[in-house]
Amino acid sequence: MLKLFIYSFLLLVISSCDDSNISDDRLPEVSAESITVAETNQNQEISLEISIDKPSTQEIIINYNTSNGSALAGSDFRSIQSERVVIPAGEITASITLTILGDEFKEDPEHFIVNLSSAINASISTDEIKITITDTDTLVEPGTSITFEGYESPLEYEGYNLVWQDEFEADQLSDDYTFEIGTGSNGWGNNESQYYREENTRLEDGYLVIQAKEENFQGQEYTSSRIITEGKKEFKYGRFDIRARMPYGQGLWPAIWMLGSNFRQVGWPHCGEIDIMEMIGGQGREATVHGTVHWQSDNGYASFTNSEELIDATLAEKFHVFSIIWDENSITWLIDNEPYGTIDTTPAHLDEFREEFFFIFNVAVGGNWPQYPDETTTFPQEMWIDYVRVFQKP
Repeated sequence: MLKLFIYSFLLLVISSCDDSNISDDRLPEVSAESITVAETNQNQEISLEISIDKPSTQEIIINYNTSNGSALAGSDFRSIQSERVVIPAGEITASITLTILGDEFKEDPEHFIVNLSSAINASISTDEIKITITDTDTLVEPGTSITFEGYESPLEYEGYNLVWQDEFEADQLSDDYTFEIGTGSNGWGNNESQYYREENTRLEDGYLVIQAKEENFQGQEYTSSRIITEGKKEFKYGRFDIRARMPYGQGLWPAIWMLGSNFRQVGWPHCGEIDIMEMIGGQGREATVHGTVHWQSDNGYASFTNSEELIDATLAEKFHVFSIIWDENSITWLIDNEPYGTIDTTPAHLDEFREEFFFIFNVAVGGNWPQYPDETTTFPQEMWIDYVRVFQKP
């Protein structure tokens, strides 16, 4: 009988010590695993899973934000200042959406942090989650290492004389140029976002630099510069070489172009327009140069465009020479002395291109064509011009 009593007592003790019969009244613990994501050329949304170690009969609310590591908010990822994620009662997971900002430039692996700052009806086990961004791009980001390398054109061509040049070696811009100030009509006819100022142009070490800045001025969000040679240096026919390096980024629109000298009398497009080069930034478009003419044909406004895309490079990485060869019969566009397009200007309705034209150099911000800067666009951005040379036949 005693043995039976002792045996029963031991069974009761063992049963009472069984974990399965102990009530787990602690709070659920919140955690998340660090993740690695491959950056693409486009913005992408990713999900970070937040979990608890046991279901709860109550809704769990977790507050979170992001902070910089080697990756920077606004350049590499979209910042989250203060948000909350909810795990419903009875569930054990929920997701946070993060936005990785894409570009086409090569970068080392970077990371940022998702901080779990507090929780309701739960405790936080992991308060910092590391998000690593890897990159498979091959292009070097302009500005990470300033370079003055690139193609250089000769100072003479057979059959031509050098009739005008500006190497920008002086301390200040010459009297050959005039600044155009303000916003023009309807954002210079293109719904552009910048206010043009003289202060955004400088000469530095033999280069003309036009800087686009993000700043509020005269009701505009951005400032830049636009200079012209109207009434001072105007040309009809010749070879025109401009060595320059472009800015980059969504919404940037640098241009080296010409308008007919009768612009004030007949207006646009009757005066004609020759775009020696244009580039629009963002979405991988910095690798393409556009050469265009605009005019008034017998049937109304007309235009003709040629484009050339660089291979594994952008117009912002190094200097290129943008050229046209223009005579009474045609206009040919070249980059680094390689032709990429020609228009026959002999038809009578193209007679705009048998008159004198003047230069315009500018960097626009936003507009109908490039659209507008976004969170991936960094400022300031600059167009550097090494020289302008005009050759004509004797």
